[in-house]
Amino acid sequence: MKSIYLKYRFISLLFLVSFSAFSQFDIPEKPPKSEQTSVYDAINLLTPFQKKSLEQKLINYADSTSTQIVVIIISSTKGEDISLLGAKWGQKWGVGQDRKDNGIVILLAKDDRKVDINTGYGIEYRLTDLMAERIINRIMVPEFKKGNFYAGLDKGTNAIFKALNGEFTEDRDFSKNDFNWLPLAIFLFFMFLIIFRNRKGGGGGGLADVIILSNMGRTGGFSGGSSGGSFGGGGFSGGFGGGSFGGGGASGGW
Repeated sequence: MKSIYLKYRFISLLFLVSFSAFSQFDIPEKPPKSEQTSVYDAINLLTPFQKKSLEQKLINYADSTSTQIVVIIISSTKGEDISLLGAKWGQKWGVGQDRKDNGIVILLAKDDRKVDINTGYGIEYRLTDLMAERIINRIMVPEFKKGNFYAGLDKGTNAIFKALNGEFTEDRDFSKNDFNWLPLAIFLFFMFLIIFRNRKGGGGGGLADVIILSNMGRTGGFSGGSSGGSFGGGGFSGGFGGGSFGGGGASGGW
């Protein structure tokens, strides 16, 4: 089981490294500590009451468990893969507790009709990719299809609580080594073409090297400009101090 997990982790890091150079969405700068909280609604999708209710629920959960769950709502990823954007956002802001990397980022792109749950390294073993996929498709997406965005986020975060408490289960059989190497082979082939083209054209691999070292050492972050809205007052006690997101979780659409 561990070997299969490490193989998938290696693939996710490769994707994160490869496509970061093609980013089109400027992630806002990390909010000041006094404004670091659990709900970031850049398009005012939620009513003030809904935002406050969801925000307080997630803050209370963080205070009792130390696990920080951050909901980010935007209109569009501007063509960027939502799972990679969620990972980079969690990495840049350092969502989670220091040295625990127990942050979770829920990224909702309303106009793209997509949602993503991204987990920090320290929480992946408790909220698996399959659990995240089921929470999205079975709980969140049905509400989003009806336009009930608050209900989808509220029910989805409740399901995440259950998963982290061991009450939301999956039925995979880890006794079988059924890792599919075909996607990795295809990916490596295209990686080779990209690297070959960059070298032929005089391009360097500096950015990729920096990101690889950042993920290996769990020390770095991703740069980006400022855009979007801002947090309200109050928030997590202690603020953001984690990070180290590598693409774990799941995404879906409606």
